[in-house]
Amino acid sequence: MAAYLFGGVAALGAAGYLVVYLYRWQWQRTLLCGVLLLVIEVLLLGFATLDRLGRLERQARENDRRHEEILALLRAGERERASERESTRRAESRFSWLEEGHTHVFVPVLMAAGAALSGLAWAVERIARATTRPLGRRRLAGRLVPLSAPSGGALGSVTADLAERPPIGPPRWRAPTAVGVALLLCLGLYAVLAELTETRPPERGTETATSVLFTVTAKNVPDERADLAAHQLWERCRDATAIPLSQAGMATLDTRLYAATVHPSLSDHDRHRLVGCLQDAGLDRVQLTVLGTGAISPDPD
Repeated sequence: MAAYLFGGVAALGAAGYLVVYLYRWQWQRTLLCGVLLLVIEVLLLGFATLDRLGRLERQARENDRRHEEILALLRAGERERASERESTRRAESRFSWLEEGHTHVFVPVLMAAGAALSGLAWAVERIARATTRPLGRRRLAGRLVPLSAPSGGALGSVTADLAERPPIGPPRWRAPTAVGVALLLCLGLYAVLAELTETRPPERGTETATSVLFTVTAKNVPDERADLAAHQLWERCRDATAIPLSQAGMATLDTRLYAATVHPSLSDHDRHRLVGCLQDAGLDRVQLTVLGTGAISPDPD
């Protein structure tokens, strides 16, 4: 149970961050969360398979134990029957006189008694047939009328007085309602993700240019390599927007502090995509953080 709980929480967390990184247009982080979600799903599938195999193994052991118990009972019963047959064989017979060869007297007497009883039964049957009349049969049928079944059946007079009640059990509308709600939630989530991650038509902003201020954080990396990583990330993200950044330059303001200018200005959608690309995990031990973006307008003077 704890493994399923841990796996469920981890899967929910990975799925949540997957949606967040999709919204931020950070594809490297999205791929990492997607792979992590697949790994967790495979892990949960493995847990379920092992659980099922364990239950089957316990069931097989229980069946083997019951089989052994049944075999033991059958063997005990066979031994008891063998002992009973042995005791019966050793017991003295109650009709030992039949084994002494005196059946020449008993068998004829038995046959004669049987023939006499058969003749007596035949005579009684003939007398009853000759003396019975249709009136007696009708009287007998009239006496048996109270024992006949009612016309509406055995429960005909009882079910007419019972009130109609709904069947016992959960309502039948719960399962279709739950399925419908789940489908609506899935469709809503799909629509929201499609709206957030949709590639919009190329368009420019209303200002003259767009400025981006960002810094680079590196772990155990010298300043020269950090500066090279900043230029590499900027060049890679110039093609991340709907409109390629052909007129875009980057300047170093301070140590690991940079400013970039894009002309003409970007739309809100392209600015969102550019920030997501810059802050994505693209290089090892290097993290770029966007401090802010702004629009540059010409001086009216």
